[in-house]
Amino acid sequence: MRSLRSGLLARRSWVCMQCRQASSAPSAAASHNKKTKLPDFPARTRFAPSPTGYLHLGSLRTALFNYLLAKRTGGQFLLRIEDTDQKRTIPGAEQRLYDDLQWAGLQWDEGPVVGGSFGPYRQSERTAIYRTHTDSLINDGHAYRCFCSAERLDTHARHRSQAGLAPGYDRKCAELSPEESEERAAKGESHVVRLKVEGYPVFEDLVYGKTGQNRSPNKLDLIERVYDDPILLKSDGHPTYHLANVVDDHLMEITHVIRGTEWMPSTPLHAALYNAFNWTPPRFGHVPLLVDKSGQKLSKRNADIDLTFFKDKQGVFPASLVNFAALLGWSHTKKSDIFDLEELQDIFNLKITRGNTVVAFEKLWFLQKAHAQRFAANDGPEFDDMVSTVSKEVESTISPEPLSSILRSRPLSELVTALLKADAKSFTNAPEFITRNSTFFTAAISRPPYTPISSDIPILSLHTASAALTLVPNSHWAIETHKFNISSYDGASTILENTPPAEGADPEKARIAADKKFKKELYHYLRWALSAGAPGPGIPETMVILGREETVMRLAEARELTKEAETGLSPVAARRTRERGAKAKQSVPDEAGQDRSWMGSLAPQG
Repeated sequence: MRSLRSGLLARRSWVCMQCRQASSAPSAAASHNKKTKLPDFPARTRFAPSPTGYLHLGSLRTALFNYLLAKRTGGQFLLRIEDTDQKRTIPGAEQRLYDDLQWAGLQWDEGPVVGGSFGPYRQSERTAIYRTHTDSLINDGHAYRCFCSAERLDTHARHRSQAGLAPGYDRKCAELSPEESEERAAKGESHVVRLKVEGYPVFEDLVYGKTGQNRSPNKLDLIERVYDDPILLKSDGHPTYHLANVVDDHLMEITHVIRGTEWMPSTPLHAALYNAFNWTPPRFGHVPLLVDKSGQKLSKRNADIDLTFFKDKQGVFPASLVNFAALLGWSHTKKSDIFDLEELQDIFNLKITRGNTVVAFEKLWFLQKAHAQRFAANDGPEFDDMVSTVSKEVESTISPEPLSSILRSRPLSELVTALLKADAKSFTNAPEFITRNSTFFTAAISRPPYTPISSDIPILSLHTASAALTLVPNSHWAIETHKFNISSYDGASTILENTPPAEGADPEKARIAADKKFKKELYHYLRWALSAGAPGPGIPETMVILGREETVMRLAEARELTKEAETGLSPVAARRTRERGAKAKQSVPDEAGQDRSWMGSLAPQG
């Protein structure tokens, strides 16, 4: 078996775990940076969930760090299912683990479904392996069978508790001769197998450095000597987590184990097991605990629940959640925090922070918007999914009548695509995006009374400017055209004719200031007129998304709503405003678009 495995390793150009460990072990003078340095060989890492629950934020982060370390070093990422606790196994949980990992993009190189040379990859199928290795520990004197009844152990524990003493086992069964132990086991007498602990060694953690107490395995007190001899094999023949974990990691050639700090108290026991087997342990790295802003461990009440909450209920992108999880307790030197999975693979290191990590979900929504903008800019499959998701949400929540009146002859996907392109920076999920941009999905919008920013800009001048902007024919109805027209419109004249600059003021500076003031009011008016003042895409984008016909209709409605306010211009200013409007309407729009006469007063001069 060993020769076959060696042949497989040779064909894959792998290096045995002991050699890897020797090459990566830090010297006595190594600095903290040396401890966090990436290995110079392909790392083999694993994620070993139990189907007694679903993948949640903390376990996703653990899987991600192991995945990134393997990919960063050109190694392998394994998936192992620790399903020995059959009583607590949830039906369907294993399949959901597969689905969630694949949704996040964390495809395993070896494990269930895909196979591999070190299987089986379910612990329930490896029982014989654990028994064989337990027998070897017994034969070598590192473990022994314990036939003590549950009643005796309970009495012993209560006796020590009542005396105010720490728990422990008195090694009664360790005194049995090998022959008696073997005979009683052969007769089927119920028993467990305990590790005969010779010491709990200090280990070198990738994050915390030297860790552990190097404590004695036995305690001598006023009553008796007791020992910390943990159970390896339960009375039903199934292994404990500790035995299965160590045996599997060794046989699967795991070089690095990254896991949560809640497992740190168990690591000295694992190190003791490796010593008993005379195996070289993998490098351990423990990542910080995730806590909320009050310092409490995340729970179902504050969203540390399975991935369904994020992907199905909140509509979070896989890229956003993976990006968010990566930043929880890991540091980098890049200027931006926005990474997709491939980018994370290229920059991942072992600079994992110590101490608890506060989870601020505001960061998740920042990343969600950033990735939405990336998708919209790249026109890839992710953007197609966004369009599809929003379109389905629109169809399921908005009745066809108001929708058809705004779509006219356009397909819904065309409207949604344009809207997402223009407002991706605000995208969190489909329902919230539709609510934010509700005025684009119905022709009937409800505007509050118009409240101007400045009191010295007559509404008639805004009406005139708005009308001039709509003279653009369909052939030129484009974002860049509208941007040019708005920026070219002379808004300074209206203000300066009503309120001349102070005597001695610089005329050019006065004109620039007046134009800036007018443009601000015009944008304010157009947003009120076209989308009832709701935040959203820019005005040029809004005009294109609505289309020429709908834009003209909304501006006409807005003028009717503000017609009573068409006062305040001086006679001269009123006459000039009317003249500008009339001049703008003289040119009939030319669909050929060979000249700009159709722009009326907006046409560039000279």
